[in-house]
Amino acid sequence: MAKPPLILASASAVRASLLKGAGLDFEVADSRLDEEEVKRGFAGRDDAADTDALALELAVEKAAAVSRGKPQALVIGADQILSCEGKRYDKPKSMAEARANLLAFRGRPHILHSGVALVANDAVIWSHAAQAHLTMRDFTDDFLDDYLAQAGERVLKSVGCYQLEGPGVQLFERIEGDYFTILGLPLLPLLDELRARGAVLK
Repeated sequence: MAKPPLILASASAVRASLLKGAGLDFEVADSRLDEEEVKRGFAGRDDAADTDALALELAVEKAAAVSRGKPQALVIGADQILSCEGKRYDKPKSMAEARANLLAFRGRPHILHSGVALVANDAVIWSHAAQAHLTMRDFTDDFLDDYLAQAGERVLKSVGCYQLEGPGVQLFERIEGDYFTILGLPLLPLLDELRARGAVLK
């Protein structure tokens, strides 16, 4: 039986790199989802379970948007949201916003909520939510200035304003959670499901 085409419904270079590194053969299609409309449906629902649900809903909607035009494919959708003390954060739109966010995270724990879903024929066939818990150390203002100068606009590509594979690792005193979940794609459960569905070899 032929394997179904596999599509990643994301413009994220990191997610594409993870799937490529795992040896998957896939296409990439940007869903162009209006994320703000989905997020408005979760306004006032700020606890961790609701934020998990929001990450999953965004993942599902991204995959569904692509699936409508590719009915024979298995479409992967994924999304990630950061919450800190009950407040949700998106990717910063400017370096000034990134600095303000990092000051809000400084010395505090935050949660990365990652959702992943598989959609086929515009129907959700599987979804999974995972959390990673990270605590930033109480770094100095001088360190923050130096970090932002080193990292530059790369901080705008992450909800937490960091990449652990770069100088961002120096922001932390504790990290609890799966590495792939931190990067925004819970890869191991996804691979298990793809194997179960014959999309990759067992």
